[in-house]
This record gives sequence, C-alpha cells and structure tokens, in this order.
Amino acid sequence: MKSNRINFDITAMNVRENIDKNNHHSETELSIREAFEKREASFISPFGMLSSASRGRVRPETPCPVRTVYQQDRDRIVFSNSFRRLKHKTQVFLSPLGDHYRTRLTHTLEVAEVARTISRAMRLNEDLAEAIALAHDIGHTPFGHSGETALQEIFSPDFSHTTQSLRVVDLLERNGSGLNLTYEVRNGIVKHSKGFGPILPLDPKGKACTIEGQVVRIADIIAYLNHDLDDAIRSGVITKGQVPKSCSAVLGKSHSQRATTMIRDLIYSSQVHDNTIDLQLSEPVFSAMTDLREFLYENVYQSKNVHAEFVKAKKMISEIYTYFLSHPDELGARLKSMEIDVMYSHKVPLERIICDFIASITDRYILNLYNELFVPAPLV
Repeated sequence: MKSNRINFDITAMNVRENIDKNNHHSETELSIREAFEKREASFISPFGMLSSASRGRVRPETPCPVRTVYQQDRDRIVFSNSFRRLKHKTQVFLSPLGDHYRTRLTHTLEVAEVARTISRAMRLNEDLAEAIALAHDIGHTPFGHSGETALQEIFSPDFSHTTQSLRVVDLLERNGSGLNLTYEVRNGIVKHSKGFGPILPLDPKGKACTIEGQVVRIADIIAYLNHDLDDAIRSGVITKGQVPKSCSAVLGKSHSQRATTMIRDLIYSSQVHDNTIDLQLSEPVFSAMTDLREFLYENVYQSKNVHAEFVKAKKMISEIYTYFLSHPDELGARLKSMEIDVMYSHKVPLERIICDFIASITDRYILNLYNELFVPAPLV
C-alpha cells in the first residue's frame, strides 16, 4: 500500500509540473490527454475503439488537453438539460410516487454501469460505452413507450426515441447548436434500440459500428429485464410466484443473481470471429432472457393496470399536440424556457417543433400543462 501511495504522489507531482508550465512545453512532452491516449493503446484490446482513432465530430474542435473525446462526450451529456429531465420521465410505471421505482434516469444509469462492467472485462473503451449508454434514451418521450406510440400516431409513424435522441444531441441542446458529439457515440445512440426485435441482431445494419455500441444494446436489455421485473413485483402487478421457474432456475431469483448471470455469460460466451468480437450468449441464458422478456411484455407492459394508464397518457399527449397546432404563438416562450432554440421554428414545420417540445418535456410537466390548458380553474 505504501509503494502505491508513493507512485501516485509522483504521478500527481508530474501532472502538476505539466500544468504549471502553462502549455510552454516542448513538442516532445505530452498533454494529459495524449499521455492517456498512449496508455489506452496498451490496455484496450485490438477490438476496442481507441479515443485517438475516433472519426471525429461534425464540427472540428481543438482537442482538450486533459480529456479524451469520449470523456468530453460523456461530460457534455451529463451536464445537458435533456439528461437532467430524465429524472422525471417514466420507465414503466407512470409518475410513480414510490421512492424506489425506476425512472428513465435511473434506468440510464443502470445501463451505463452494466456497459462499463462488460467493457472493462472485455478490455474495451469504457468511456465510449458509458457515453453511449448515458445518451441512449436522452430523447425519450414522457410516459415511456406510450408517449412514443402517441407521437407515432399523431406526428409520424417513423418517430422513434432513438432518432429523437440523436436529434437532441445534434440540434436541440444548447439552444440549437447541439452537443457536437463524436461519430461513434452518435452511431451507438441510434443503433441501441431493438424494440421487440432480436436480443442479438444478426444483420450487420442493425449493429453499432463499435463493439462498445453493441455492448450498450445488450446492457440496455440486461438492465430493463432486471429492474422492470423488480418494479412490477414491487407494485403488485405480478408476484414472484408468477415468474417462470425456467427463467429463475437459469438466471437466478434476485436482481443481483440475474444481472451477474447475464453479464458473466455474455463475457465468457462471446468469441473472436473475422477479426472482431462476436457478442454471444449461451443457449440456456439466451433462452431464459427471451422467455423473461416475453413474460414481461404479456404480464407487465400489456397488463390491464399499466395499459389503462398508457391510454390516458396517449390521450393527453394527443390533445396537447392538437392544442399547439391551433396556438403556435404560445409555444415559443415554453421552448425558450427549456433552452431549446426557438429560431429554428422559421425553417422547420410546426408539427416537427411541437413533436420536439412534447418529446422533451417530463411526465410532471405534461400533467401540469394538461391541467393548465384543459381543466377549469375554480373561482377563488
């Protein structure tokens, strides 16, 4: 322990000396970022994505002397307004009053932790995986997938939270200038979703361009299979006894056991194939995960209680959408307060702007807005 402490102190002293030079260093000296990028090449596997090899940003920037491009992306996402709003957006249960139910934000954090664990074990770029995970749902609608379905019905059948998430980081954040994220993070965001499609897609077009992005896709499934089951039992929508015994026998009976089984199985079952990592699950774990997902869809997501609330949520979104079509002048101030660029309204159809607005607001905001617009106020 003592020698480790000494080594740390020496490293810290060297860093301080570099900073004190105020960038008046010779060309042979490396910045903190460059030194870390050099270290990355020594510990990241040949299949991982090096920060120095990024395809870059849409708008080129002067490199940060301290952080790699993926560390910068992660920070930009965490400090964004859209990320903070996730704390008041539905995961499964609408506007839950209980303190322990997951929200879209806690889901995102769990995905990020699973993705980091897998990436570290497989010697991939943890920062890239984390950045993708933190932004993968940043454009998700209020009221979860019922909000997404509502906008598909009233705005466009092509609407999806994945493309909306990309729109948020590219355009809507920072008053219309976007976050200017790297290509690899943007690609991972738009490729993360699978709906009720295959857990492990076979079509290369459905895969992210980096292994880290592909890891996030599976980490998303691992996270929601576990915490949605937890929340459903906590809410009384289902009981522990209803969970298929075949799933419990393979995956485990607790959140910790299930997550550990899925993560370890992915790590140890994946193989190198055609000079890349082919992410795989063993047949027993893959089957158990597939069965558990089907069970959740039938008994939780489409259950009478949950579905009834989703119908109400869709009605609210539809009526608010229609209202702003007739009252576009009331939209500008609301967008401005959310720090979303109002000037783009001159070159973008009104329907698109209303969609952006609705997708951006939280469950709490939309409940208050609906009450303000449609519920008569009592006389005082």
